[in-house]
Amino acid sequence: MPKLGAEPIRKAALINAAIFEVGRAGSLDVTVAQIAKRAGMSPALAHHYFGSKDQIFLAAMRYILRSYGQTVHDRLPGRGARGRLDAIIHASFAPQNFQRETVSAWLNFYALALNSPEAARLLRVYHRRLHSNLIVALRGLTDHPERTAETLGALIDGVYLRAVLTPGPTDADVALNTIMTYLKEALA
Repeated sequence: MPKLGAEPIRKAALINAAIFEVGRAGSLDVTVAQIAKRAGMSPALAHHYFGSKDQIFLAAMRYILRSYGQTVHDRLPGRGARGRLDAIIHASFAPQNFQRETVSAWLNFYALALNSPEAARLLRVYHRRLHSNLIVALRGLTDHPERTAETLGALIDGVYLRAVLTPGPTDADVALNTIMTYLKEALA
């Protein structure tokens, strides 16, 4: 008889294991068996819950995106464009969003989006949402919010890419300094 309430716990364990294993490997070249072992369960159970490695990884990216969105929401002040902008940027480099494993998952998510329509759709949703939120935050702070939002999005992606390609732990302070230096110049 199955344990009541075990499914959400097991799915969360598989999602966390997928993020860890992809981060450790630096690629999607991990097996369901490796993910399941890390989560403390059988590969058959992992397949039962998700169906495939890609589905496990997409669930992991949905989790990462929800976590990022919650971080932005939690940092939003009552009002003010600059406060909104700072919340978006600081959320990108918050500890739970800027760990080596999470950053590696992002890099691999971009690669998967080249071949997976579902990953490509999810990535488009993220990009549009980020762009829209940045534009709203930048209105009133700059005469060209569209261009600044586009540049900020690309800069955040670039900082993530450099972070994952640099050996050692990720450094959120260096990342934030890079973004904030650009903002200081862009909003001057």
